[in-house]
Amino acid sequence: MKNCNSLLGTMALVRSFQFILFLSLSAGILFSACSAGNSKNNTENKRLEVPVLSLDQMTIEIPQTYVADIQARQFVEVRSKIEGFVEKIYVDEGQIVKKDQPLFQLSSTEYSELVNSATAKLMQAKAEEKGASLEVARLKILVEKNIFSSSELELAQSKLDMARSAIMESEAMLKNARLGLSYTTIRAPFDGMVDRIPYKTGSLVNSGDLLTNITDIHEIFAYYKITENEYLEYMRGRIDKENFKKESKQNLKHALEETLEEEKEEITLILSDGQTYQHTGELETMEADFEKGTGSIALRVRFPNPDGLLKHGASGKVQMTKPLENIYLIPQKATFEIQDYTYIYLVGPDNNAQIRSFRPKGRYGLFYISDDFKVGDRVVLEGIQLLKDGVAIKPRETGAEEVYGSLETLAQTSF
Repeated sequence: MKNCNSLLGTMALVRSFQFILFLSLSAGILFSACSAGNSKNNTENKRLEVPVLSLDQMTIEIPQTYVADIQARQFVEVRSKIEGFVEKIYVDEGQIVKKDQPLFQLSSTEYSELVNSATAKLMQAKAEEKGASLEVARLKILVEKNIFSSSELELAQSKLDMARSAIMESEAMLKNARLGLSYTTIRAPFDGMVDRIPYKTGSLVNSGDLLTNITDIHEIFAYYKITENEYLEYMRGRIDKENFKKESKQNLKHALEETLEEEKEEITLILSDGQTYQHTGELETMEADFEKGTGSIALRVRFPNPDGLLKHGASGKVQMTKPLENIYLIPQKATFEIQDYTYIYLVGPDNNAQIRSFRPKGRYGLFYISDDFKVGDRVVLEGIQLLKDGVAIKPRETGAEEVYGSLETLAQTSF
């Protein structure tokens, strides 16, 4: 009986020990599972949360500026054709004048005497011609009556021809004298504005001396230079438009598109103070040859100038727009540079930061222009100074409208 009780006690003790061991193992497993879960959560929480932007292709209008040489539509140097003293000055500097309006009066006494002398010689030649003509008529009657020989008539005819040639010579001398006299009164060659007048009343001027300049600034020309590559791009575009027009004339369905193609591009002028000129210009023509050494060619734009704001020799910049299609805008704040390369961080498939280099094609406000990406690439916008290549991050999507805003206000670029 004692042995039975002892055996039962031993079995109860073993079962108690097994139960305690089971509880210990279960608690250990449960603790390990909880620890693993907490570790995973801690890792997730330790990831740096950064804003990211999903890239998409877009089309923008890039303003391009070129340094322009502004010139008046007409600019003429008024010079003296003769030597003489300045007797009168009829205009003042900066005055608006009309065509053929007198500007200066040079001493004319000498040229007036030359006109009188030439007039007297012409009158003498005409008198001699009249006498020679009467002599020829008289001799004709006498020769017909066989009173004089025909040789006498021929001699008289020769004298008449000499008298007539003397008239022609005298008329030419009188014309030259009158022309010289007209040079003493210097007139405006066209409607315009008088420039500086270096010679004052009483000054002696020689033939060829500059008296003033006359400028017509009702319209002005702005000349700017482009490279050979830009010229080729521009000319190919014009050729494509001409071909399009030819096809449109053969197809009535394209009549509306043809009308749109014929609309001319508006070109603006940026003045030296940074303000935009209120009138737009029209591209008219270009030079015939490329400039040696620089390989550039000049184009001419005509601008109206009704208020006379622009002056000959002023400075400014011609600005026009160029469309760029299928490009990506990369915020500059998301980039950093090492030597000659520009880098950004892209978000990898496992939400890891991946460093990436690219070469911008230009700038558009606070953005770089590039075509070296794919639609859907995610760019890290901020916190790049805390990242390393391959580090795990927690991306937070940012809308395109929040990043780009109104692109029209960011178009101040140095493309």
